[in-house]
Amino acid sequence: MSKFQFKQFSIEQDRCAMKIGTDGVLLGAWTPIDNNPRSILDIGTGTGIIALMLAQRSNSEQIDGLEIDEEAYEQAVANFENSPWSDRLFCFHAGLDEFIEEPEDEYDLIVSNPPFYTDDFKSATEQRNLARFADAMPFEDLIEAADLLLSENGIFAVIIPFKEEDNFVALAKEIELYPIKITRVKGTPTTVIIRSLLAFSRNENLDLIIDELVIETARHIYTKEYIELTKDFYLKM
Repeated sequence: MSKFQFKQFSIEQDRCAMKIGTDGVLLGAWTPIDNNPRSILDIGTGTGIIALMLAQRSNSEQIDGLEIDEEAYEQAVANFENSPWSDRLFCFHAGLDEFIEEPEDEYDLIVSNPPFYTDDFKSATEQRNLARFADAMPFEDLIEAADLLLSENGIFAVIIPFKEEDNFVALAKEIELYPIKITRVKGTPTTVIIRSLLAFSRNENLDLIIDELVIETARHIYTKEYIELTKDFYLKM
């Protein structure tokens, strides 16, 4: 399906290696915006889904996407231009290392749904590898970039495999980014935890909130928590 229709915007995704999935929607809906971010950066924006969801949720004046893959970059630009918030959205075509060489801005909110298949398996297409594999953007690089670009009261939010959670939190702590909210995601009540939604701040003294989110009780029977989280976006919620 090349076009994906949400309540307030639509996404074309035929040129992106990574199609819209639950991870991106979860991060876009879950990311804390209690600090009323004036500026937002989405690292590895892909289709632009997370940036668009945050445009819908916030009053942020500046929402930037960063995308290294040319096809995905062009698609994100088109999705931004076709949205109700085109005046607030901008996409940079660059890699993370290039982008942080001359940072122009600090951001009050930085989000990323980073590539995270660290296994040795590589898929046949280079574009999909770039979108899917951690060597395209190691967690260390992502966390360092967040530290460099995050404003004093900023929030940094990611979604990663649950098995990577301890490692990611430890890496963030090394550069004085501290978890403020952790939500562990399960597909159904009886399956294992598959994802961790993590939000960080520079403030070590904030209370850490840890909770769990179950997506479905049975196939396409969504939990009330998941419906509550995503109902402003999905047409059928």
